[in-house]
Amino acid sequence: MRILVTGATGYIGGRLVPRLLEAGHSVRVMVRNPDRLVDVPWAPHVDIVKGDLTDTADVTAAMDGIEVLYYLAHAMASGPGFEDAEETAARNAANAARIAGVSRIVYLGGLHPSEGELSPHLRSRALVGNILLASGVPTAALQAGTVIGSGSASFEMIRHLTEVLPYMPAPKWVRNFIQPIAVRDVLHYLVNAAELPADINRTFDIGGPDVLRYGQMMNGYAIEAGLHQRPIASLPVLTPWLASQWVNLVTPIPRALAIPIIASLQYDCVIHENDIEDYISAPEGGLTGYRTSVRLALGRVRAGEVETSWQNSSVAGAPSDLLPSDPDWSGHTVYTDLREQHSTASPAELWKVIEGIGGDNGWYSFPVAWAARGWMDKIVGGVGLRRGRRDAKRLSVGDALDFWRVEQIDRGTFLRLRAEMKVPGGAWLEMTAEPDGDGGSNYRQRAVFFPSGLAGRLYWYAILPFHGVIFAGMANRITQTAMAGTTADTDSKAAA
Repeated sequence: MRILVTGATGYIGGRLVPRLLEAGHSVRVMVRNPDRLVDVPWAPHVDIVKGDLTDTADVTAAMDGIEVLYYLAHAMASGPGFEDAEETAARNAANAARIAGVSRIVYLGGLHPSEGELSPHLRSRALVGNILLASGVPTAALQAGTVIGSGSASFEMIRHLTEVLPYMPAPKWVRNFIQPIAVRDVLHYLVNAAELPADINRTFDIGGPDVLRYGQMMNGYAIEAGLHQRPIASLPVLTPWLASQWVNLVTPIPRALAIPIIASLQYDCVIHENDIEDYISAPEGGLTGYRTSVRLALGRVRAGEVETSWQNSSVAGAPSDLLPSDPDWSGHTVYTDLREQHSTASPAELWKVIEGIGGDNGWYSFPVAWAARGWMDKIVGGVGLRRGRRDAKRLSVGDALDFWRVEQIDRGTFLRLRAEMKVPGGAWLEMTAEPDGDGGSNYRQRAVFFPSGLAGRLYWYAILPFHGVIFAGMANRITQTAMAGTTADTDSKAAA
């Protein structure tokens, strides 16, 4: 089948595409920024089109010749205009699919109560599903609750809350019932939904075999992680907003994402019907139990083999424009901090240090200051330093890296990071490794800041004294570490 996938850079979409290819389908993906797919292993095997779902012309062009549409595009966090943008995108996709003669739409939404007021996030998910179901194109709207898998936001929230807190004062929703589902089972249903009978146009609830209270899920994680079970106290005074502040501070999940997740937990999230089994059989061996899915996810995380992650989804409020090239800076106020350092290490050894920066390796200078900046960012609702990195050794365009995002990488020579911490302006950090002609290398490090208004200018001058310590120390330590690596390799070869 000829398939179009929207949301291919997201957590589920990024895992679905290679499985559709394995099933023998021809796949096209529509993304706003094709650079995000430069280093994705399956990218050479799909048709990549650039487009925005809110642009009618883009959606119409992407839908040409398509038989099945997978609609997986969702914002990770709500904000001003969030619901309107989601509705516009869904209506564009529905209309374009009908006009193009698409034979099937597959949508992944969220489990929600059939009655009562919903959170803005769940309300938007439900509205999108209804728009697609009313499109005139047969639609399978799968509705899942908490998805458990390495890198999923739900799993990471459970993991960090359980590992950080020996005793958990928690909101009353820890007593709510949840029916989690393993990401592998979600993908199983999604792949097979492409071949549902032509007359199927309805929602399907999907969930795993276990129904648990949220508190039981946290202690189930504790057992699999080799931790003592955590005493949990349900406190009715913790509102969703207050709880999101708490989650923001003690986990890598930023407040903008924690709010919609927690708001969705105000309800029991269990399936009301299991009709999907009449059309799609369960995976071989049956659906994955909660503790087994935790065990599998935890193994992936510890092995550094996270396929996709919530971290690599865009952060609400973060700048998205690429850094203008230097000649385009004319007319802009721009501040820079440039550091250059020679190293006897080879360019390859220097690059190894550059590409391994952040996460557990840190930032090679004044760790207390970096940690303090991370905590300051968390306090104001940012992503903070604890977001880490998806792969311990390799970076790709679009990867999250603590409170940065990889904007450009020319492997072996150049890395540009865009700041996603809360700052009054746009900030970038560049690192370059170049040969010096004598077997050594030259390291070049540049911080760039575009201030926004007076606050941006005051911010730059306030942190300027720290740059002399942080950025100078960073350049020195990176080149020293590279030289130490070169020495270790030489000694190892000599010993051999």
